Amino acid sequence: MNLLGRVSVFPSLPERIRRLDELAHNIWWSWNPAAQELFKALSAGLWQKVYHNPVKLLCEISQARLDALCVDSDFLARYDAVIAAFDAYVQDEATWFGRTFPDHKGDVVAYFSAEFGLHESLPIYSGGLGILAGDHCKSASDLGLPFVGVGLLYNQGYFRQRLNVEGRQEAIYDKLNFNELPIQPARDLDGDEVIIGVELPGRRVFAKVWEVKVGRISLYLLDTDIDRNSPEDRRFSAQLYGGDHDMRIAQEIILGIGGVRALRALGIQPAMWHMNEGHAAFSGLERVRELIKAEALTFYEAVEAVAANAVFTTHTPVPAGNDAFAFEMMEKYFRHYYQELRLTREEFLAIARQDTMGGPALFSMTVLALRMSRRANGVSKLHGEVSRDIWKDLWQGVPVSEVPISHITNGIHTETWLAPEMAQLLDAYAPSWRDQVDALESWDDVTKIPDGEYWAARRALKVKMIEEVRARLRAMRLRHGESPARIREVDTMLDPDALTIGFARRFATYKRATLLFRDLDRLKAILHKADRPVQVIFAGKAHPADEPGKKFIQAIYEYAQQEGLEGKIVIVEDYDMNLARFLVHGVDVWLNNPRRPLEASGTSGQKAALNGVLNFSVLDGWWCEGYNGQNGWSIGEEREYKDLDEQDDADSVSMYQTLEDQLVPLYYDRNAKGIASGWIRHSKEAIRTLAPAYSTRRMVQDYSRELYVPAMEHGEKLAEDSFALARHLSHWKGMVRLNWHQIHLEASGPREQRLTVGEEVGLEARVRFGGLDPAHFVVEICQGREVDGVVKSFEVMPMTRAARVAEGVYAYEGRLHPHTGGSYSYGVRIRPAHPALMNDNEVGLVRWA
Repeated sequence: MNLLGRVSVFPSLPERIRRLDELAHNIWWSWNPAAQELFKALSAGLWQKVYHNPVKLLCEISQARLDALCVDSDFLARYDAVIAAFDAYVQDEATWFGRTFPDHKGDVVAYFSAEFGLHESLPIYSGGLGILAGDHCKSASDLGLPFVGVGLLYNQGYFRQRLNVEGRQEAIYDKLNFNELPIQPARDLDGDEVIIGVELPGRRVFAKVWEVKVGRISLYLLDTDIDRNSPEDRRFSAQLYGGDHDMRIAQEIILGIGGVRALRALGIQPAMWHMNEGHAAFSGLERVRELIKAEALTFYEAVEAVAANAVFTTHTPVPAGNDAFAFEMMEKYFRHYYQELRLTREEFLAIARQDTMGGPALFSMTVLALRMSRRANGVSKLHGEVSRDIWKDLWQGVPVSEVPISHITNGIHTETWLAPEMAQLLDAYAPSWRDQVDALESWDDVTKIPDGEYWAARRALKVKMIEEVRARLRAMRLRHGESPARIREVDTMLDPDALTIGFARRFATYKRATLLFRDLDRLKAILHKADRPVQVIFAGKAHPADEPGKKFIQAIYEYAQQEGLEGKIVIVEDYDMNLARFLVHGVDVWLNNPRRPLEASGTSGQKAALNGVLNFSVLDGWWCEGYNGQNGWSIGEEREYKDLDEQDDADSVSMYQTLEDQLVPLYYDRNAKGIASGWIRHSKEAIRTLAPAYSTRRMVQDYSRELYVPAMEHGEKLAEDSFALARHLSHWKGMVRLNWHQIHLEASGPREQRLTVGEEVGLEARVRFGGLDPAHFVVEICQGREVDGVVKSFEVMPMTRAARVAEGVYAYEGRLHPHTGGSYSYGVRIRPAHPALMNDNEVGLVRWA
C-alpha cells in the first residue's frame, strides 16, 4: 500500500461533555490533579496507554463509552466541577501582575526558548532548560502576566532512550501526530492559519505556526514540515538539538528571526523580549532590521531601541557550552541579511566576535544576546558570579563584580511537581500554601503534620515509584530476551523500607554520575549493612553525540550487574517528565554531585525538596543558597581545585563519610512505632524552607519586578518621538567611543597609610578631556576590603568636580573613608555617564588612574 498520509478520526463528543476537547487542548490540566483524574475516569487503561495525553485519549475512546458517561451522574458532577474550576482560573482578572503593575496589564512579554517542557505528552524538551521554560510559562499564567512563548515544534521531539544488552544508549525517534497532541494551528486576526518565511542560502523556508494553550497564556511553535518546503528543509523542525552546525544555525534562524515574524503575523506587539539562552539571539537582529526599514534608523540607533526592552538569561557556566559559529558559516547564511542591516561583513561579524585560545574567532550567540539586551542574568547567585567572570572581557576595565550580569535563581512550578499525596497533607494542615506559594510563612504549618501520617505518605510514594521502576526494568529485560528467572527477579528488586537514593539528570560528564563508585569496597559496605540497607536508582539521558556521557550510562549499567551491587544499584531507561515525577516524589535522598562551579542552577533537587526528599549535594547552583544545615546535606567544600582527580577524591570521601556518619544512621533511627522522627524533622524543614523560596511564582515575580517592567518602561522612553532618545543615545555613545583616547586621568593619594576606623583621607584627581564635555563623565573612588588578598566587591563614591585648571582639564576631589577595620584597596576611575543608560557600565569604557 502506498501511504499518502494519515488522518485521526475522533468520536463525536456529546453536547453535555463537549468541553472535554477544550479542556484537553489547554495544558492547564497538566497541573490540576482533578482534571487529570477526570480524563483517567474516561478509561484508566487507555489513559496509561496514551501516556497521559488527553487529546489522544479522546481520539481512541469509543463513542459508546462517551455516550454512557453522559448519563453517569458521578462523572458529570466531576466534569462540572473541573470545568467550573477551569473557567474560574482563565477568566480571573484579579491577578498578581494586574494588581501590582496596573499600567502594564496589556504589555506583552515575548519569551523565546529552543525547548519547552510542559508535559510528557508534548516531548519537545531535553532537560532542565526546557522544564524551566515550561514552568516559567505556567507561573506566568498563574500570575496573570501578559505573556507569549515562542519555540520550535519538533515533529520527532527529543529522542526516546533505550539501553541495549550492553548498556549502550540507543536514540529512538518517533514522528509525532500533531492531530493527537494538545496543540492547534495558530490563526491571525482574520482567522487564517499563519505561515511565515525566513531566508536561508539560495531559498526561502516556510514555517507553520502552532499554538499551545497554557492556562491564560499561549505558546507559539514553528514547524517547517510543510508541503511548501523541500524535503531537506522540512527536517529543520524534526529533532531537538540534532544534526550538525548547519542544522543548528538554521534552527536558530527560524526560532529567532522566524519567531519575530510569527508574532507580527499574529498581530502581537510585545513590549518586552526575553531570550532564554543564546539560541534565540537572532531575534534581536530581526527587530533591528525592522526598525532600520520602518523608521530609517541606523544599525546602532536601532540596537539602542531593541536592547532597551530586551532581557537575556544565560544558563551555561562553561564558555565552550555556548553556541558559536565560524565566520564563514555566518557569511554563508547572513550575506544578504547584513546588507539589510546596512553593515559591512566586518562590522556584522564584530557584533558578536568571540576570540578563542589559539583558534579562529567565532560569532558567539551569547555575545550577540548580550549586545542585543540591556539586562542579563544568570540563574543562581553563584552562576551570576561565574557568568560575570566568563564574559568580563566584553566590559574592559570594569571590575568583575560590576559586570552588568545579575542573577535570578531558578524555581519550579509547585503545582506541577508536588505529589497529590503531599498536597492532601498540606491542604489538611497547612492550607494557606495554595494562595501564597512563595510566602515563607505559608509553609510554616508543615511542622504540624503528624509524623505518622507524614511517614505513611512518604512510604506510599516510594511504593508507587518502585512499582514504576520495576515495570520499566521488566520491560527492558523482556526486550533484551532475558530468562524467565531473570525477569521474575525484578518483582523483588528495591525494598520500600530501605533508604533509597535517587540520581537522575542529563548525563553530561561534569555532573560526575559515576562519582559514587570511586571506592567500590566502601560503597558496598554502605549498601549492605544488614540492619541499614541502602539502594540507589539512576536515570538520565546523554545527548546522542555525547560519547563520554553515554559511556557514563554504560558504566552504571555494568556496575548494576556486578556482584555486590546487583539489586542495590539500578538504572532506569528513558528519563522524562513522567519518570521524573515518580523519582522526585518517591526517593528519600536526591544525590547531586557536579563539578563545582559548573552547575548553573539545577532544579531537580528543588522538585525533590518540595516533596520532602532531602538533598545531598555539592554546594553548587541553587543549593549554595538553599542549604541551611538542617534541610539536607552538603558534599565537599565551597572551593575549586586545580587538579580534578583531587577534587573527585575529596568529594567522594566527603560523600562516603556523610552517608556513614550522618545520613544513613538518621534514617534508621526509629522510635517504638518504627518512625524516623529525626529524619522527618529534616524532611519537613526542607519543605518549609525550600518550597516557597524556589517556586517559579517567586521567580517570575522577580523577573517582572527586576527585569520585565523596567525594560518595558525603558523601551517606551527610547521609542518616544520617533525614537529620538535612541538616536541621541547612539550618537552620544559613538562620540564617546571615537574620542575616548583623549581622556587622561591622574590621581593622588596615599600609597600606604595607617588609619583608624572613622578617619578619612582626601583624594585628588585631574582629568584631561580634550574636546569632550565633562558633564558626560563621572569620576569615582572605588574602595573595597581585601579578603585573602582579593577585592571582590567595591563601594563606589563619586568625586566632585572642583575647578577647571586649564582648557579641557578639570580637578576633582573626594574622600576615602573605610567603615571597618582591615586591609582596604582603593582606586580612582572615570567612565561615561548618561541619564538614559540602563546600567553604569553599559558603554563598557572605564579608565583607571
